[in-house]
Amino acid sequence: MDAEKRQSLALTAAKVRAGIIEGVYNAKSGHPGGSLSSADIFTYLYFEKLNIDPQDPKCPERDRFVLSKGHCAPGLYAALALRGYFSPDELKKLRHIGAMLQGHPDMKGTPGVDMSTGSLGQGISAAVGMALAAKMDGKDYKVYCLLGDGEIQEGQVWEAIMFAAHHKLDNLCLILDYNGLQIDGDVEKVAGLEPIDEKLRSFGCEVAVADGHDFESLESAFNAARECSCKPFAIIARTTKGKGVSFMENQAGWHGKAPNAEQYQKAMDELNSAIAALA
Repeated sequence: MDAEKRQSLALTAAKVRAGIIEGVYNAKSGHPGGSLSSADIFTYLYFEKLNIDPQDPKCPERDRFVLSKGHCAPGLYAALALRGYFSPDELKKLRHIGAMLQGHPDMKGTPGVDMSTGSLGQGISAAVGMALAAKMDGKDYKVYCLLGDGEIQEGQVWEAIMFAAHHKLDNLCLILDYNGLQIDGDVEKVAGLEPIDEKLRSFGCEVAVADGHDFESLESAFNAARECSCKPFAIIARTTKGKGVSFMENQAGWHGKAPNAEQYQKAMDELNSAIAALA
């Protein structure tokens, strides 16, 4: 990846983060921490990886994306808005009655959303079903599914992975946003995941570890996923909760809390400075 591409993606990611803060602030509720930690992943997927067309959101040949950790919808919405699926003005209406963008993704009401999610652990099962359908129909599209580290404490996640491996779903790529914090605190204190790479391999996945805030590292992992055959692929993306907003970083308290006016302004000042430096 050349320097120009890295800078372009970094600029887009900063705008995605600004969209997250804009949405959550105007909603007066939502989940900024995990949305911010996933912002670079959303950016790489929607601006570099996915075979999609915002002008034809339901194209049968498109790649599919499932946000299994549906509470991080503000990050998905910000990426979709920047990619041209709908106006960025919709972000300011997040969680408002009658608005397009609800607190969790709604595939019937939001262009670009492939699956309605929210109940943790269930999105991956839908993604596995999509991948199996592609195989059965002889289609070439890929299915990508983003999970949270706290989410994979759910048993259904592991049932879905076992099923995917059994059916050799090499068109399925799982991405784990491993920021180390969940609503109740440190993931390792709530229900430790390590050694997560060995667990995923034991369930039949090919595995790569990436820096979830480094686009070259993400590119390398996604390229490895493309070359994988006869197995689902899992990317463990090491991230920082609240990434990009100094006072939110590595703070479990920002898992599901909206900033007040003063905090909003401070966050937007930081992000606008980052955008100006990259533009």
